[in-house]
Amino acid sequence: MVYGAMIKLRDLLIVFCLCLLSFLSKADPGPKFGLGTPAFAQEISAWDIDIRPDGRGLPSGSGNAKEGRKIYQQQCAACHGDKGQGGPNDQLVGRFERDVFLFSGAKTPKKTIGNYWPWASTLFDYVRRAMPYTSPGSLTDTEVYSVSAYLLYANGIITEDHILDAKSLPAIKMPAQDRFVPDNRSETNSVR
Repeated sequence: MVYGAMIKLRDLLIVFCLCLLSFLSKADPGPKFGLGTPAFAQEISAWDIDIRPDGRGLPSGSGNAKEGRKIYQQQCAACHGDKGQGGPNDQLVGRFERDVFLFSGAKTPKKTIGNYWPWASTLFDYVRRAMPYTSPGSLTDTEVYSVSAYLLYANGIITEDHILDAKSLPAIKMPAQDRFVPDNRSETNSVR
């Protein structure tokens, strides 16, 4: 008899908790503190500027290495060296004979655009978002295409007269592209 009363008490507590949760979910969430504002579509689109490896998301515009060299000297050389050899910040230019690159070891070389970056679109995306360091996002799309063209040229990946745009940039095969494997995992624990 005591066991039966315990079950009924347990069932009664469960029903009570469910009713309480239902009531609380419909109750006023509490005071508003006046913090933040709703994000409008125009504001969201200003930040939604990611570029995929296949080039989806690239803006209109174009640039070349000759123009890019001028912009690089004005905006980038103070941190990365006058020819991308490095300075206070990372080295950007460098390739290895036969594009051999050891990822580990005692004398692991510096990772540069020419020997490590897998997609040219990643270069464009990074420069557009994060550079120059003192005022990220301040370059126009044409300036970003030009600086990207200069850096690809300096790394021996394209010619100086190559025009970069939304069509030609994703077509560039980077020297390190085959060293990277796309993540093809689904929601399982399988790893390629």
